[in-house]
Amino acid sequence: MSDQDKKQQQQQQQINIELPEEVADGTYSNFAVITHSPAEFILDFTRVLPGTPKAKVQSRIIMAPQNAKALLNALETNINRYEQQHGEIKTPSNQGPTGPFGIEPPSDVLPN
Repeated sequence: MSDQDKKQQQQQQQINIELPEEVADGTYSNFAVITHSPAEFILDFTRVLPGTPKAKVQSRIIMAPQNAKALLNALETNINRYEQQHGEIKTPSNQGPTGPFGIEPPSDVLPN
């Protein structure tokens, strides 16, 4: 494949991504619930606050299995880059009554 063909292929693969103003600020989440079916992965992002027995889903993302795996790979790559620049990301232990985030999630969110 010539350099010109490679350049053309790269140009064809470019995607212009629009970031609407109402989405640009983002949504904070400190807890995610991930479920799946044979056809899709569902990621529910929530905000759990200490002393609050209820958590509202802030955003739901539904993905094909192939896209979920691509997301996993992209996250792994970016976490590795982050840790190379800023050091290891420390995570709380998954043991104990408070769950993996140091906040006890609502009992109806956790699997039995």
